[in-house]
Amino acid sequence: MNDDELLLYSRQIMLPQIDLEGQQRLLDSRALIVGLGGLGSPAALYLAAAGVGALTLVDYDQVELSNLQRQIVHRRQNLGRPKVESAAETLAGVNPGCRIEPIPERLEEIVLEEQVAAADVVLDCSDNFATRFAINRACVLTGTPLVSGSAIRWEGQVAVFNDRPGAPCYHCLYGDSGELDATCAANGVLAPVVGIIGAIQATEAIKLLAGAGEALSGRLLLLDALAMELRTLKLRPDPGCPVCGA
Repeated sequence: MNDDELLLYSRQIMLPQIDLEGQQRLLDSRALIVGLGGLGSPAALYLAAAGVGALTLVDYDQVELSNLQRQIVHRRQNLGRPKVESAAETLAGVNPGCRIEPIPERLEEIVLEEQVAAADVVLDCSDNFATRFAINRACVLTGTPLVSGSAIRWEGQVAVFNDRPGAPCYHCLYGDSGELDATCAANGVLAPVVGIIGAIQATEAIKLLAGAGEALSGRLLLLDALAMELRTLKLRPDPGCPVCGA
């Protein structure tokens, strides 16, 4: 690290769980963020600001006016532009030392697996079960830790999967429940709720990359913002899981 980087990350380096070694791990790492919406926006901002060396951003959508209520990485002047380009521009202003790779398309099968394999951690910030299941399969196949988040209305949840042998995967939790998709467009969402969940995803990713603390592995963190309550449920691997089971 040069003098500018030491100053920039000085408040994190002061944390004994990170220190110089952990900060260098962050600088040497790559995170894959799928979805630059309400969850991916705060997650990307915090990972870039924290000094994660490279971010691969994946989203095939464009910035719309209704996004700006909660997708804080985007700006009004970027309406109509691909979300990954809009996000890359903002992140470059936050930390020009962070290497950004924008991918403005849907990743499927072998291409998704290649991008997951190239990452040290994957943040699933998507909004549908089909994408979440595909990301989970790729993470299990490549042995890449997955930080999964979702939010709707006043509620949100976060969990870490596949970060250690024997840990449950996303499919262990939801099975074949892809027909239960619910979207913010149909149900609404409070802006700070996605911010809270996205920030927790970034925190879990930083912990995994820096080797700090205990990951939210085998646990599901549930947020009820209307009552402002947090609960944690224990998760167990499904021995019959078709994705990670024996």
